[in-house]
Amino acid sequence: MSRHVESFLEMMAAERGAAANTLDAYRRDLDDLADFLARRGRNVTDADAAAIRDWLSAQAAAGMAPRTQARRLSCIRQFYLFLFAERIRADDPTSNLDAPRLGKPLPKHLGTDEVAKLLDAARALDGEDGILMTALLETLYATGMRVSELVSLPAAAVARDPAVLVVRGKGDKERMVPLSDPARAALIAWRSVRDAPQPGGRASRWLFPSHGRTGHLTRSGFARMLARVAEKAGLNLARVSPHVLRHSFASHLLAGGADLRSVQQMLGHADIATTEIYTHILDEQRIRLVNDHHPLAKSASKDCE
Repeated sequence: MSRHVESFLEMMAAERGAAANTLDAYRRDLDDLADFLARRGRNVTDADAAAIRDWLSAQAAAGMAPRTQARRLSCIRQFYLFLFAERIRADDPTSNLDAPRLGKPLPKHLGTDEVAKLLDAARALDGEDGILMTALLETLYATGMRVSELVSLPAAAVARDPAVLVVRGKGDKERMVPLSDPARAALIAWRSVRDAPQPGGRASRWLFPSHGRTGHLTRSGFARMLARVAEKAGLNLARVSPHVLRHSFASHLLAGGADLRSVQQMLGHADIATTEIYTHILDEQRIRLVNDHHPLAKSASKDCE
């Protein structure tokens, strides 16, 4: 079992460019399936559709969200397709399994006034902490980057005064994202602090270095910093996260008149269907457009006065 899993994960990394976090999630999903089957005297390589369906049903009964169930089923399907392609199995037991129905929850995002409060709270921090947090928040909100992309930016990304950032995203694909003037100024201010000579220190290749294993600020480290700033800004901590800022970037761009395709490119979505979770913003925008500019809408408004 473990040999087949390792081969599958190696294939996903080498041929499909799966990120380390994705590979870790796949490993956990496969381990969970293996444990479930082992308790029933079965193993992953010879499991049939009924056994896998029982595993999915157990997850639903335990209250697992449909979206998580669907993600896990996607992983299992890819694994069994791999076994079939490698002739380890003569069939694919997942071919006729139905994915759970997913709702369409609207992405959480902050209002522009709430983002302004966050930025003001970051600027109010003392010393280097304020300069660092302002650079992080301005960059994240200006570009809509994933937090993993933000914290792993190389120092070379802002070696000069950049008009755009080159972001390396999922699948090791690069994209260019324009920088706002406030974000550029915040990054230049942070770079001057970061590049100040340190006694006995060595220059780091990362824009946001740390002393941890990765050598750069981690996602969890940034999330903790963001929580402190959100509390200082008087915001509900349950509504603030790095990913919410990414959603806010996209929502505010669309509300301001940006087109969906441009937002897709800046977010680094491979498929525009992923970006379409923001279409509620476009719907609201169209309603305002009609109400503000359609002659019949204007006359109806006057009749009501």
